[in-house]
Amino acid sequence: MPDTAEFFVSFAHQDIAWARWIAGVLELEGHRVVFQEQDMLPGHNAVQQMQLGTAAARTIAVLSPDYVERPYPLAEFAAAFVKDPIGLHRKVVPVLVRACALPGLFAPIVHIDLVGVDRDEARRRLLGGITLDRPKPTAEPPFPGA
Repeated sequence: MPDTAEFFVSFAHQDIAWARWIAGVLELEGHRVVFQEQDMLPGHNAVQQMQLGTAAARTIAVLSPDYVERPYPLAEFAAAFVKDPIGLHRKVVPVLVRACALPGLFAPIVHIDLVGVDRDEARRRLLGGITLDRPKPTAEPPFPGA
């Protein structure tokens, strides 16, 4: 497992296709990602590997109805949340992949919404949402006056 991972991808198994896509996009962009399918190999202690994964700089929570109801994803979310409960350092980056009500501590955290968008738009939103810089305009906005 990478010692200096930038992201840990936390997901419910029902969303593994989304988790694969997110991890793949990030890795192809040069980010170091901890992803269960690639980094938790036969012989590893799965719980210990999850602990190491959540020590990554930031946790990407792949949100769906299944995520918010399953114990392991919730534990991974909690481990990341306690490191930055007010979101100052953006240790938790929620990515909504299937529409669902976001209960409790999920609700106030701004998320990246991939529901119902095409691949190119999803990629743009994902990469734009993980940047630590505030997005700057690339062109002057339309003038609102007459």
